[in-house]
Amino acid sequence: MTANRAEWLRVERAVGLGERLYTRVEVSERTGVAPELSRRLWRALGFPDATDDERIFTVADADMLRVAAALVHDGAVAPEVAVQVTRVLGQSLARVADAQATSFGQGLFGDSAEVTTAVEALRPTLESFVVYAWRRHLAAALHSRLEVTATGGSDVDCVGFADLVGFTAASQQLSYPELAAMVERFEAVVYDIIAIHGGRVIKMIGDEVMYAVGDPLAAAHVALEIAEACDADPVIPSARVGVAQGETLRQEADLFGPTVNLASRLVNLANPGAVVISDELATSLADEPGLLVRNLRPRRLRGIGIVRIHVLRRSSVGR
Repeated sequence: MTANRAEWLRVERAVGLGERLYTRVEVSERTGVAPELSRRLWRALGFPDATDDERIFTVADADMLRVAAALVHDGAVAPEVAVQVTRVLGQSLARVADAQATSFGQGLFGDSAEVTTAVEALRPTLESFVVYAWRRHLAAALHSRLEVTATGGSDVDCVGFADLVGFTAASQQLSYPELAAMVERFEAVVYDIIAIHGGRVIKMIGDEVMYAVGDPLAAAHVALEIAEACDADPVIPSARVGVAQGETLRQEADLFGPTVNLASRLVNLANPGAVVISDELATSLADEPGLLVRNLRPRRLRGIGIVRIHVLRRSSVGR
């Protein structure tokens, strides 16, 4: 066993996974889960297939596989749903774990003994925080679903994209720490603004954020405040924002559909520091005090057709 492998095993024990005891075949036999389902769940978590003779699975792996399989066997969820939910959890928690390792690791990474000691000390707190955050987000998601069901409607969102202007050029000139500080600052700014107005971040894609807000007026304020905050911030460059209003399809914590496609195209039409919105959103905001919607000439967008677009600004009245 190499030193790196020994350190890896120590870290696995420190985070509570336990000892590697079983091969893929043995864990299936122990849990009574068909090998194909166990393989699909393992892949959905984001891990590569193990060979038949690799002894990599722990008691914790077996216990969780048994729980997932029980939900399928009892009819609580279909196998495809179990795999889908596992995939979403795997993707989301991989990001959480990476962020935790990066943030906390900056102050604790030394030799393997120091890492193990620090992880063992931090683990209960980190686990508690993850569970708490999950409960809060689950409650919010269920509330949103119940509202849609109660009104008999579909998902209507204002979908926005905001990206930093000149990010590619800046990334060639800045050091890695400076680039990381810029991205981190941009994330902090947009997360705060979106949360304050009751929206949610769908995903960060490098220098771009995709988000959704249910209320058109709130969506307008989010877009304007992101553009204004970036213009005023000394660490990050200007941002441009595009927002479209319409029905969306929610799938695996993401949004899809023509509204999303339109919003992603509108952001490319915005000037630095400006907000471009769809015709539907412009109609919703027509009588809102303090806002000014200026018509632009219709544009032909490939794959979408001719669309009417508008620039959103604050008016001098009501400011």
